[in-house]
Amino acid sequence: MFFGDATYILIIPAMILALIAQAMVQRAFSTQSRVRARRGLSGAEAAAAILRSNGLAAIEIEPQRGSLTDHYDPRARRIRLSEPVYGGTSLAAVGVAAHEVGHALQDASGYLPLRFRHGLLGPAQIGSTLAWPLAIAGLLMGSNQLLDAGILLFSGAVLFHVVTLPVELNASQRALAQLTRSGILAEDEIPGARSVLRAAALTYIAAAAVAVMNLIRLLVLRDNRD
Repeated sequence: MFFGDATYILIIPAMILALIAQAMVQRAFSTQSRVRARRGLSGAEAAAAILRSNGLAAIEIEPQRGSLTDHYDPRARRIRLSEPVYGGTSLAAVGVAAHEVGHALQDASGYLPLRFRHGLLGPAQIGSTLAWPLAIAGLLMGSNQLLDAGILLFSGAVLFHVVTLPVELNASQRALAQLTRSGILAEDEIPGARSVLRAAALTYIAAAAVAVMNLIRLLVLRDNRD
């Protein structure tokens, strides 16, 4: 009824896009990880240099286990870089590190989409956890109330994905501008870093597309019940 109905075809293109995006980001990171930045700064050193030049030296930078687990924690005011990025001196490492600094710059400037996304984080996590069990239970039990509750909760998760897009794109723009302005990367090195950030941006676009299409699918199933 739920996994075999015709509406499942709605999310197939978005799922294909997600797979392509993941492959692209892995390929771009792998390729640019083999290209050493001429100045030889590690990701952590590049991030620290950009923070200092923007009066944000108090923000801590620490290593994080895993690959591509890099993120900025606005509550702790810390930048956590995966081990290949933290100590790496490649264009990929420097580009990813600068992107996370871009989020710190957003936070410092009061960038509204970042604050909005941070406010949505809790509801989005709850929605992602409870939405599908409620929606599936509503479909199996014939309860529109449960289905509607699932749709409402999932809408919060979808909104989080949509708001994430401008936040991530803006962080990459800030990162490339800082790398150019600071001279951490030469002009002819910027395209290498940009290729990694563009591939990463596609993963966020794909995630938003999957979320939106799943929401549309739930709404179609709800409409069909009526």
